Amino acid sequence: MRTTKPAACRPARTRRGFTLIELLVVLGIVALLLTLAVPRFFPSVDAAKETVLMDNLRTTRAVIDQFYADTGRYPESLEQLVEKKYLAALPVDPVADSDASWVIVPPEDATQGAVYNIRSGAEGKGRNGKPYAEW
Repeated sequence: MRTTKPAACRPARTRRGFTLIELLVVLGIVALLLTLAVPRFFPSVDAAKETVLMDNLRTTRAVIDQFYADTGRYPESLEQLVEKKYLAALPVDPVADSDASWVIVPPEDATQGAVYNIRSGAEGKGRNGKPYAEW
């Protein structure tokens, strides 16, 4: 014969998981924190891309000048700078997210080569209001 314990003697039923109210409160707190953090995050990403773009332009222009000082003429292409080991690899335009979007500015005398300067091929304007193509 099986005996059953009275209700007072049974172990209390343990709660497992969270209630819907607890989950909604936590989600509300997370959403509030995100509304404070996200608007500060994206402008810093754009500022970082613009800083990298300015540095890549400055470095590549300096390398073009070094090539001219060494050879007496400008390179025929950006790839020539990589082939001659002036650059380890083509720089990336972080705003356009490509290394093929550079706009090549030739020298006034076409017999001196093909790459006098480079400009960004990205559309739009920077945080300073100046178009990327004029940097």
